[in-house]
Amino acid sequence: MTDTSATTSTSPNDIVRFLLELFAFISLGIWGFTAWPLPWPGMLMGILAPAFAIVLWALFRSPKAVFRLDPFGKAIVEISVFGAAALAWWDLGLPLVAVIFALVATVSGVISGRAELH
Repeated sequence: MTDTSATTSTSPNDIVRFLLELFAFISLGIWGFTAWPLPWPGMLMGILAPAFAIVLWALFRSPKAVFRLDPFGKAIVEISVFGAAALAWWDLGLPLVAVIFALVATVSGVISGRAELH
């Protein structure tokens, strides 16, 4: 019998990137619920902002993306989602969280992008 199981290696940066994705989606939800008045604009933005980011990520950036993009297209999607999350923290009055998140996401993105180009 042949072994058909594919072995994939997970780097520490892959784990960091996954945590960054989760943090970005949660950040957009927090921003939607707290930056807008409740019940309707806040609930709508609190649900739709992370949902839009998740759909965008699933369609274009995930490992099993529906639409395959070149590394530069993937970078645009990634910068849009992570940039929106950083701006959400800035809008909530927490610029330190925004800057730290943006720096970690940038370094992780550069490391991932360089790996994709090789």
